[in-house]
Amino acid sequence: MIEHRWQLWLIGWGASAALLALLYLWQRRTKDATAVDAGWGASLVLCAALYAALGPGATVQKVAIALPVGLENLRIASLVRNRLGKGEDSRYRELRRRWRGHGREQLTFAIFYQAQALLAAILSVPALLACFNRHTSLAAVQWAGLALWVGAASLESVADRQLAAFKKAGTGGVMDRGLWRYSRHPNYFFQTLTWVAYALIAVPAPWGWLAFLAPALILFLVLFVTGVPPSEESSLRSRGDAYRRYQATTSVFVPWPPKRSSTA
Repeated sequence: MIEHRWQLWLIGWGASAALLALLYLWQRRTKDATAVDAGWGASLVLCAALYAALGPGATVQKVAIALPVGLENLRIASLVRNRLGKGEDSRYRELRRRWRGHGREQLTFAIFYQAQALLAAILSVPALLACFNRHTSLAAVQWAGLALWVGAASLESVADRQLAAFKKAGTGGVMDRGLWRYSRHPNYFFQTLTWVAYALIAVPAPWGWLAFLAPALILFLVLFVTGVPPSEESSLRSRGDAYRRYQATTSVFVPWPPKRSSTA
């Protein structure tokens, strides 16, 4: 067992960096960076497994955090894996074009991959902290976290399936049915709630309050960086006025009854 949090965190970071380095080499060969998204999820699974195996906490505490983190991020990695071989994700095609224009395509991709490894290690902190909890039974707040995770992960999966079915049908237009009737990004909303759940599971551990930094960081990234902004931009570009009407009636993030469309 490893008794120091920083030592165990460095092991998790190192494992994530090694995994993303391998995926970077794969990208150099295939010229397709899509797999980096799967690598990010797989890194979190790897960190959670290492912390559970090497942390000094009680078994029930390690299982309570490693199981939800592992299952959720394995699901995300699997979704990305299904996209491999179907052409590079449009986000990475644009980045590749931009970085190549500046003469630093592969150097910037190498930095980008390792930044993903560091981000995964930072976001693994709730799992790290929980694996230092030596209590042999779960507190009420942890049961609440597990219940929240079950509900949020289930609804995130429903949102993903609804979107996948819509895309497969190929009918065009805007996806505004099911959970997407109440939020333009229900998958991101429920994914963020899973991170709140991890923090609730970790909070009784020593220094457990630090676990809430992870959902705060996820919320910032989703709302302002890698989630909502590029998705909205892409939808406006491809769907135009139809998506603008959807924006006018539907909550951007938190599910909410849609507004009545104005009749100009």
